[in-house]
Amino acid sequence: MSRVLIIDDNTDICFMLSSYLKREKYEADEAYTGKSGLKLIEKHEYGVVFCDYRLPDFEGIDLLREIKKLQPGAQVIMMTAYADVKIAIRCMKLGALDYITKPIHHEEVLHLVRRAPAEPNSAPKRVAGKSADSGYVWGTSPQSQRLLKNLKLVAPTDMTVIIQGESGTGKEFVANSIHAQSARKNKPFVAIDCGSLTEELAGSELFGHVKGAFTGALQNKTGQFELANGGTLFMDEIGNLSYENQVKLLRVLQERKVRKVGADKDTEIDVRLIVATNENLQQAVTEGRFREDIFHRLNEFMIEVEPLRNRKEDIGIYIDHFLKEANAELGKSVSGIDAMTLAKLENYFWHGNLRELRNVIKRSVLLATADRITIDCIPTEIVFGQGQAEMNGRGKQRRIEDLKSVVEEAERNAIVQVLKETNFNKSQTAQRLKVDRKTLYNKMNQYGLM
Repeated sequence: MSRVLIIDDNTDICFMLSSYLKREKYEADEAYTGKSGLKLIEKHEYGVVFCDYRLPDFEGIDLLREIKKLQPGAQVIMMTAYADVKIAIRCMKLGALDYITKPIHHEEVLHLVRRAPAEPNSAPKRVAGKSADSGYVWGTSPQSQRLLKNLKLVAPTDMTVIIQGESGTGKEFVANSIHAQSARKNKPFVAIDCGSLTEELAGSELFGHVKGAFTGALQNKTGQFELANGGTLFMDEIGNLSYENQVKLLRVLQERKVRKVGADKDTEIDVRLIVATNENLQQAVTEGRFREDIFHRLNEFMIEVEPLRNRKEDIGIYIDHFLKEANAELGKSVSGIDAMTLAKLENYFWHGNLRELRNVIKRSVLLATADRITIDCIPTEIVFGQGQAEMNGRGKQRRIEDLKSVVEEAERNAIVQVLKETNFNKSQTAQRLKVDRKTLYNKMNQYGLM
C-alpha cells in the first residue's frame, strides 16, 4: 500500500486524517510545516501527499513544486479552506492530482488514496491516432453548434488555429478534435502548457537541448516540436511565452526548423500548430505584451469557445455525461439530480466552466447516499450563488469588528470583481486597479486568491 504524508499546520486535521488512514491499513506520517514535510519526503518514498495550501513557511504552489522535484511520482492533493477554481486549475497544471476543500470528508480522502497509484505522472501528453477526450459530448446550444461547424471546416486544412476561451471551457478538447479530423490524425498530438514553463526552461522544453548546454543538462533532450513532428503541437496559454521565446517561435513558424539549446545546426520539422489562450491576444498586442508579427502568423483561423454560463442549455447535457463518467469511475449508481439542486447548478456562474462542473459532479456522486444528488452534496458556493465568503462580505450580513478588516474585505472584493471582469487576466486587472503586477500578486496571495 502507498505511504501517505499529511502536511498541515492544523494538528487536529493531521491527527484526524492519519488516524483514519491507519485504520484503513495505510502508513501515514504527519508534518506541520512545509520544511518538515520536505525533510520527511527526503527520507521516505510517498505515494500520496496531502498538503495544505496555506502553511506558515510555504505557499501551496511553491511547496507543490518542491515536492515534485524531490519525488516526481508522488501524487499531491492540495487542501484548502478557500474554494477557488483558479487556484485549483493552477495546482492541477503544476502536477497536483486533485484539490479538495475543507471540511474534508473521509470517503473523499480514501477514494483519492486508492486512486492515486493508478494515476500517471504529469507530463506533456502525446496521443497518436485519436482524441484524448474521445468520449466527450457536444452541447446543443447555438454557440456549441457554431463551434462544431467551424471545427469541421478548419480540421481538414493545415491552417494554424488560435482557440480563445476561458480556463476550463475545453480548449484542449477542441484542439484534439481538430487533430483527430485532420490528415495528421495517425501522427502524434502533443500538448504543452506554456503557463507552467519558466522563462529559463521554455526554450529547452519546446526546442530541446544537447548534453552540457547548461548546468543540469546531463543528457540530450528532444523538444516538443520534434516530438510532434508529422502531427500537431498544441500550445496552451500561448500569451505567457516570454518575448525572447516568442522570437524563437516566430523563427520556427517562418523557417519550419528548430535549433536545440546548445546545438550548432537546425532540425527540419513538419508540425501543425494550434494555440490557445484565455485572454484577448489582439488586446495583448495593442498593450505591447505580445508580438504583432507572431500574432498574425498564428491567426490564420480563430475559434471562440464560449463560457458555460453563456450556454445554459448545454449544462444538463454535460451533467448527464459527467454523472455517467463519475458512476463508472467510483463504482456507484446515482441515477440523477433532484430539481432544486439542478436549478442551482444551472444558475451558477461556473468560473471554472466544464472543468469545474466535472469536478463538482464527481464529488457530488461520491458524497451521494441515495440514488439522486441532493442539495447537501454540492459545494456551498453553488448553493449560495457566489460563495459563502462573498455573501458574508456584503457588509450588512457581516459583523464589523475593526476598521482594518473592513478595508481588507473591501479590497478583496474589488480585486475579485475586476478579476472576473477581465476573465482573470492579471495584467489587465493590475492596470484597472492602478497597481503593479507584484502588488497585485501579493494582495491575491494575502486574500487567498492565488
